[in-house]
Amino acid sequence: MGMQEIEVGSRHKINLDTWERRASFHFFKSFTEPYHGVCLRVDCTATYSYAKQHHLSVFLSLLHRSLVAAHQVENFKTRIVGGDVWSYEQIHAGSAVGRENGTIGLGHYQFRPRIDEFVHEAAVELDRVRQRDDMERYPEANLIRYSVLPWFDFTSISHARDFSHEDSAPRITFGKITKADGRSDDSHLRPADFAIFDRKELKLARSSSEQNAGCSQAVKCPPLGSLCSELAPWCEVRLLSVSSAIDRMRSV
Repeated sequence: MGMQEIEVGSRHKINLDTWERRASFHFFKSFTEPYHGVCLRVDCTATYSYAKQHHLSVFLSLLHRSLVAAHQVENFKTRIVGGDVWSYEQIHAGSAVGRENGTIGLGHYQFRPRIDEFVHEAAVELDRVRQRDDMERYPEANLIRYSVLPWFDFTSISHARDFSHEDSAPRITFGKITKADGRSDDSHLRPADFAIFDRKELKLARSSSEQNAGCSQAVKCPPLGSLCSELAPWCEVRLLSVSSAIDRMRSV
């Protein structure tokens, strides 16, 4: 069975002559490594509890809440394609999928507003990818690339990347869920392209992701010394608007 059909949706080209980020875009777009990463903790207690109560995958539930947050931050829907900047109406998800033989595949998930619908469809995709032995890749730019390292409470991480291939999609990695003061915290890393993100927006994203996870408003962030080599989940980068997304997660 091949990759499920994912609706690309509409998009519009941003006018670089009037775009407020044009100076940053032109400055960073030629960098070999225009990425910056931040790792921080997000209170995911509400989403974790909801997933357990309704027998849903915790990973897919967290992934859904972060997608909901991303849709509320304009820069998370912005991509560089063919040298132009495009804003997409809808953003989907892709992730590494572990297989029983120790190899991985790539799964791709259509965004759905309802968490139960999204998780059930994504679970079917996970099972499909686990039964294959190849590496499929979603051909469009409107997705966020996810991974999970549930064994590690990390404070820094880096991702494999082909710098010869144009790719401005953010990376988000979920780490080990730990408890602090009776609540669940998740380590995240989010890569973002400075050509399209900015510090203000990363702050927005951070609040957004907590709101959408149904989390408390407290966000415990590691020191700036934990900045990574690329932009990571729930970060303060471009600095597209990661923080906005996290802010939104607090309210959903």
